Amino acid sequence: MAAVVAQSHHIFGLRTGVNNNLLFFDEHTVVFPCGNNCVRYDLDQACQSFIPGTERSQSMQAMAISANRRYLAVAEHKEKATITIYDLQHEQSRRRKVLTGGELPVREFVCMAFSPDSKYLIGQAGGPEWTLFYWVWEKHKIMATVKTTSTGPIHQVSFSPQDNMQICVSGNGLFKIFRYTEGALKQTNSVKMEQHNILSHAWMSKERIIAGTETGRLLVFESGDQRGSLSVTSKPSTQEPERKSEDTSSSPALLPRVTAISPYSKGFACSAGPGTVCLFEKTEEKDSYKKTREIKIPPDPCFNDPTQAEQQEISTLCISPSEETLAASTDRGQLYHITLSSVEMSRGEQAQFEFLSHSFHSGIITGLSICMRKPLIATCSLDHSVRIWNFETKQAPSKKHNISRSLIQIYSKLSLDWSPQVRSMAWSADDSRLVSCGMDGAVYEWNALSGKRESESVLKTCSYTGLTLSPDNKTIFAVGSDCTLKEIQDCQILREMASDDAAYTTIAMTHSGRALFTGTAFGTVRAIKYPLPLQKDWTEYQAHSAPITKMVVTFDDQFLLTVSEDGCLLIWKIIDKEGRALKREKEMSYAEEILITKSDLEEKNQFMLELKTRVDELKMENEYQLRLKDMNYNEKIRELTEEFIQQIESLKTENQVLKTEKEKQAVTHKEALSEVLKKHGKEQQDLESNNNQKLMLEYDKYHELQLKSQQMQESYEEKLQQLEDSKVHALEKLTQFYEAKIQEKVSALGQDETRQQLREFEETIKLTEEDGDRELQDIRIRYENKLRKEKETNNKHEDEIRVMKKKHDSLQRELKNKDLEIDKLKLEQNKLEGIIKSLEKDILVLKREVQKRDVTINDKEKNIYDLNSKNQELEKFKFVLDYKITELKKQIEPRENVIKEMKEQTQEMEGELAQFQQKNTQLELTIADLKLKLKATDKEMHKEMQRVRNVEALVRRIKTDLHNCVGFIQEPKKLKDSIRTLYERYVQQSDVVEIVGVDADIQRENSRQKEHLERNVASLKRKLSNDTNVHQAYKVKTMKENAFLIKEINDLRKELRLIRAQLHNYETQEVTASAGTVTALKFEEEAERIIQFQRVEIQRLRQDGTKKSQNYPHIYVNGLIQIIQIDFLIYKIHI
Repeated sequence: MAAVVAQSHHIFGLRTGVNNNLLFFDEHTVVFPCGNNCVRYDLDQACQSFIPGTERSQSMQAMAISANRRYLAVAEHKEKATITIYDLQHEQSRRRKVLTGGELPVREFVCMAFSPDSKYLIGQAGGPEWTLFYWVWEKHKIMATVKTTSTGPIHQVSFSPQDNMQICVSGNGLFKIFRYTEGALKQTNSVKMEQHNILSHAWMSKERIIAGTETGRLLVFESGDQRGSLSVTSKPSTQEPERKSEDTSSSPALLPRVTAISPYSKGFACSAGPGTVCLFEKTEEKDSYKKTREIKIPPDPCFNDPTQAEQQEISTLCISPSEETLAASTDRGQLYHITLSSVEMSRGEQAQFEFLSHSFHSGIITGLSICMRKPLIATCSLDHSVRIWNFETKQAPSKKHNISRSLIQIYSKLSLDWSPQVRSMAWSADDSRLVSCGMDGAVYEWNALSGKRESESVLKTCSYTGLTLSPDNKTIFAVGSDCTLKEIQDCQILREMASDDAAYTTIAMTHSGRALFTGTAFGTVRAIKYPLPLQKDWTEYQAHSAPITKMVVTFDDQFLLTVSEDGCLLIWKIIDKEGRALKREKEMSYAEEILITKSDLEEKNQFMLELKTRVDELKMENEYQLRLKDMNYNEKIRELTEEFIQQIESLKTENQVLKTEKEKQAVTHKEALSEVLKKHGKEQQDLESNNNQKLMLEYDKYHELQLKSQQMQESYEEKLQQLEDSKVHALEKLTQFYEAKIQEKVSALGQDETRQQLREFEETIKLTEEDGDRELQDIRIRYENKLRKEKETNNKHEDEIRVMKKKHDSLQRELKNKDLEIDKLKLEQNKLEGIIKSLEKDILVLKREVQKRDVTINDKEKNIYDLNSKNQELEKFKFVLDYKITELKKQIEPRENVIKEMKEQTQEMEGELAQFQQKNTQLELTIADLKLKLKATDKEMHKEMQRVRNVEALVRRIKTDLHNCVGFIQEPKKLKDSIRTLYERYVQQSDVVEIVGVDADIQRENSRQKEHLERNVASLKRKLSNDTNVHQAYKVKTMKENAFLIKEINDLRKELRLIRAQLHNYETQEVTASAGTVTALKFEEEAERIIQFQRVEIQRLRQDGTKKSQNYPHIYVNGLIQIIQIDFLIYKIHI
C-alpha cells in the first residue's frame, strides 16, 4: 500500500457521447459524467462530490434518474454491458444493483429510463440485436424482452408518465408503443415512419407524445397515431397536418435537428439546431402548441472565433423540479443554464444561456503547467485555447489567452540538436538542467546555459512518453510504451517496475520525494511509494475516460493535477493514510501582488475622479427630478383620492342594492328548500311503502310456490312407491298361481307331457314377464314424463323466483342510493344553512357598519351645513373684495406692460445665450481635438523617455562592465578577453554597419518632430488665451445684466410692499362684522402661508442661481426670471 493517498477534489469538464448526460438531482444540484466519474455539482455552493465508475470501464453509454430523484442508473461497457444503479440519497451514493442482459449477448445499452413509480427499468441494447429489456430492478429480475428493430439505431426509450406498463421507443424510421401484458411486451400501434429519423421524444400526457426529427419537425402522436406536426423554424399558431412533400423535399443538412426535448407544465423546451433552444407553450385552441421564445448560446470569448460556441449542438435538456431552471449540455463538452422566469420577463430581448460553472476545453488537453507563486494552472488544448484555472478557489479567473493562433513568439532561443519527436521535458530545481525524452527511446540531459548534452540513456525498444526528476535532481523516472516504470541514474537504468497490462503515459513525483504518481492509457492514476518497493505495490484510482496526457504535483505537495485526452482537468488532494495533508518542509504563502504600469494606475485614478464628479452631478440631478416627481405625485394622489371617494360612494349604493337582493334571494331560497325537502320526504315515504308492499307480495308468492313444489314432490314419490309395491305384489301372485298350476299339471301328466307343458309354461312365463315388463316400462315412461313436466314447471318457478330476487336486490340498491342521496342532500342542506348563517353574520356586521356610516354621514351633513353658512358669509365678503380687485387691476395693467417688455428682453438674452453656447460647443470640440493631439505627443514623449531610460540603463551596465575590465589593466590577456566579451555582448554586426548612417537621420527626424510639436503647442496656447479672454468678457457682461435685473427686482418688491399696506388699510376699514373679521383673518392667514412658501422657493432658487452662476450664466438668468414671475404671482394671490 502506498504511503500517500490521492482523493478526488474537483474536476473541470464534461464527458461527451453519453446519452442523457445532464440530470437534476434537486433544485440546486445537477449530475453529469466527467472522466470516469459521475459528478454531483451544487450550483449555489459550487462544490462537487464524486460517484466513481466501474474499474477499467471501457465506455459509458447512457444515464437515467428515477422519477423520485433517488436512484441513478449508469450504463457502462467492460467485458459485457452492465447497468449500475446508485442510491443518491446515501452520503457516499452507494451502489445498489448491477443489471446485465442475462444469458443474451449484449455489447452495450444505448439508452434507459425509469418507470413513474421508480420500481421498473427499461434498457435498450445496441446492435445487431436491438433488444429491449424490462426489469424489476430491485429483484434483479427480467420481466420481458422484445426485439425493437433490425436496422437501428434507437435514440430514446421512455415510460408513460402515468402507466408503468406503457413504453415508447423511437429511432431512425421507428416509432413504436409497447405494452406489458401477459408476461410479454406487445406492440400496440402500427405507424410507418421510414422517412423520419426521430432523434428525441417526450410524453406530454398519458396519450400524447411529441417527437423531434432530423429535419426540424415536431411530430404530434395521440394514442400511438400521428395527429399533426410543428416546425421549430417558424411560429405556428395551430398544428398543421403532416405534409410529406415538405419533409421529403427539404434537405436535412439545411434544417435544424431536434436532438433534445424536455416537457414542463406550460409546454416543452426543445433544441432547434446549433446553439438554439425553443420554448413551446400550450394554446387554448385544440390543445395545440405555439413557439413563444428562443434561447441562444452566447459567443465564448475563450475561443479564437467566439462564434464557434454558437455552432454547438444541444445534446441534453433538463428542467429543475420546480421548473425554475433550464440546463443544457452540448456536443463540445459545455454546460449552460438559464432561469425560465427571466426568459418570461425579458420579452423584448434575446434570451441567452449562461455557463453552468465555467467554460471547459472542447478538445484533447495537450499541455499542463503550474505557477509557483500563485495557485494557478495553465492548460492548452487542440481547441486552440489556453486557459487559466485556480485550484484553490476552483474558479477560472480569466478568459481569453490564446491570441496568436499559429504565431510563435520566441523570447529566448537555445537550440538543442534532437531530430525525433520530443514527448516530455522536465527542468531541474535550479533551472540549470533540462531533461527530455522522445519516441526514439532516448532520455537526454542538457545544460540549459550552454545547450550541450551532458548525459544520455537510450533504449530502442521503448518509446518514452513521460518523465520526471527526483527532488535532488540526481534520479530520472521515465515511462513509455513497454509498460514499465524506469529509475535512471548516471545514464544507467537502476530499477524497472512492470505495470501489468496497463501502459504508463505520464509520471510525476512529490517534492518531498515520498511518492510517485503515474497515469495510464486506461485513464487511471496509480500512487506508488518511494523508494520503489520490491513487489508490485500500488494504489489505483479511477480518474479519466481516456489516456492521461500530463500530470503535475503542486509545489506545496497538497494537490495532484491530471489532464487527459477526454478534455477534463482533475484536481486530486494528496493526503496520508489517516486523511491528513502532507507535512510541508517550509510554509509557502501565495503572492497577492499584481503587476501594473504607472500610466495604467494614473489612468485608473483619473477615471475614478471623473466617475466621482459624474456621481455628484447625477445626485444633484436626481434630487431635482425627485422634487419634481414629488409635486407630480402629490397632484396625482389628490386626484386619485377624489376618484376613490366617488367610487366608494357608488360602491356603497351598489352594496345596498346587493344587500336587498340577497335578502330577497335568501327568502326565496328558504321557501324553495323547504318545498324541496317536503317533496323529497313525501316521495321517499311513498317509495318505501310501495317497495315494502311489493316485497311482501313477492315473498308470499315465493313461499307458496315453495310449498307447492314440496307437496308435488312428496305426492310423486308416494305414487312411485305404490306402483313399485303393486308391481312386486302382482308378480308374487302370478308366480304362486302358475307354480300351483304347474304342480297340478306335473302330477296329472306324465313325464313327456310335463316336459311339453313345462316348455309351454316357460314360454307363457316369458310372455307374461315380457308383458309385465312392457306395462312397467309404459307406466315408468308415463310417470317420468309427468315428473319431467313437473320439474320443468318447478324450474320455471325457480327462474321466476331468481328474477324476483334480482328485482328485490335492485330495489334494495335503489333504496341505498336514495339513502345516499338523502345524506348528500342533508349535507348540502347543512352547508347551505352554514352559508346562510355566515351570510346573516355578514349582514349584521354590514348593518352595524351602515349604522356607523349613517352617524358619520349625519356629522358630515352638519359640517356641510356649517360650511354653507360660512360660505354665504364669505360670498358677501367676496363681493366687497371684487370691487377692490377691479380697482387694483387698473393699477396692475401698466406694470404688466413693463413685465412684457422685460420678458421680450430676456428672450433676446436667451437667444444670445444660445449663440454663445454654440460657440462654446465648437470651442470644446477644438479643445478636445487638441487634447487628443497633445495626448498622442505625450505618448510619443513617454516612449522616447522610456527609450532614453533603456539607453541609460545600458550605459550603466556598460560602465560597470568597463569598471570590471579596468580591474584587469595589469593582465593584458584577461583584459583582452574581457573587452572581447564586452564587445560581443553589447555590439552586434548589424549595428556596426548601420549605426553611422542611422544616427544622422535619427537626429534630423528628431529635430524636425520637435520643431513641429513646438509650433503646435504655441498655436494651441494662443487659441487658449483668446478663448479665455472672450469667455471673461462674456462673463463680465452677464454679471452686469444680472446686477441690473436684481435692481429692478428690488424696485418691484418696494412697490409690492406699498400695495400690501394699502390693501391692509382697505381691509381694516371695510370689515365691520365679527364673523366677517374671522373669515378675513382666515383668508389673510392662507395668503400669508402661500407667500411664505413662495419666499422659501425664491430663497432656494437664489441659492441654486448663485451656485451655478459662475459655470452656467444662462441658468442664473432663467432663475432671476423665475423670481420675477413668482413675485408677481405673490402679488396677484395677495390681491
